[in-house]
Amino acid sequence: MSETAEEIKSIPLQEVHIALGAKMVPFAGYLMPVRYSSDIEEHMAVRNAAGMFDVSHMGEFILKGPKALDVIQQLTTNDASVLPIGKVQYTALTNPAGGIIDDLLVYHTGEEEYYIVVNASNIEKDKAWFLKHVPASGAEFQDVSEQTCLFAVQGPKAYQVLEKLTTHPVAAMEYYTCVRTELAGYKNILIAATGYTGAGGFEIYVPNEIAKDVWTKLMQAGEAVGMKPVGLGARDTLRLEMGYCLYGNDISDSTSPLEAGLGWITKFNKTFTASDILQQQKAAGVMRSLIGFEMVERGIPRGHYELADAAGNKIGEVTSGTQSPCLGIGIGMGYVEKQYSKADTEIFVNIRGKLIKAKVVKFPFVKK
Repeated sequence: MSETAEEIKSIPLQEVHIALGAKMVPFAGYLMPVRYSSDIEEHMAVRNAAGMFDVSHMGEFILKGPKALDVIQQLTTNDASVLPIGKVQYTALTNPAGGIIDDLLVYHTGEEEYYIVVNASNIEKDKAWFLKHVPASGAEFQDVSEQTCLFAVQGPKAYQVLEKLTTHPVAAMEYYTCVRTELAGYKNILIAATGYTGAGGFEIYVPNEIAKDVWTKLMQAGEAVGMKPVGLGARDTLRLEMGYCLYGNDISDSTSPLEAGLGWITKFNKTFTASDILQQQKAAGVMRSLIGFEMVERGIPRGHYELADAAGNKIGEVTSGTQSPCLGIGIGMGYVEKQYSKADTEIFVNIRGKLIKAKVVKFPFVKK
């Protein structure tokens, strides 16, 4: 079913982005800024200095109460019991068949309180999944997605931007930690040393009513380091250079965490949805694996292109692909039969009927 104009939502700062020259496109049910200048210019700003994304389409839930941890342990693949207050964890929700409902972040924000960040396209699906399991447990669930804006200030100079607006020592924040602190004159703002670019930086959660003021102050603070507003185009090339999965492309309801190379967030020291199925899969070995590959010959891989062996036999399919701004070559991700998944294996991408040579490489494509 195609989305109609009525079904596409606006993010709170849409007019701000249009005034900045953003091209707005439908994405995950929202009208989002895809670029302000050029994808490459915005990409390199994040890699070399700083860029700011408005990713307010993402979903945010709060789960609290004595049984909150029990619910998270039951529904997610990672072990949240090891998470002290102030730490963040990457994890996944699984369905009864062992497929990925969503990949998400769990923030331990307080005593018996967790903040959960989910993908925009999965907000309703994830919410229904939590609500199906919360009532029996006695935990309290709240969806604050519609009241929350999310800004990502990313890049090696991101800390210099935030330092101007907070007294919290943001430069000393460890990766995957979070804090509630004062920012831009507002108290109790949730800041996390997380992101989807591999360039370092922060994600900032603010109530809608102060979002425009916080965005403006962050942009002003970023002028000295050359920070640019960045759209979804560069967000995609940045995450791809790191080999980060995009839900709906590289992972889905029909891919398991083990096939997707997410065994490191799949912990079998507890029982969660389909943990028995995934344990059997681990013991037997997966039949296909998500790989990264670089083009050896000139060509740009795109989603759904066939991956083949030297004889042209199909061995898999591209899930994400682009021309890497940092490497200057085509890079991609895709699922292949297990025997073709080792690093340096020669594979071919079928680009408009021609077999173009590529090789399997380990993630990330761009080393930090």
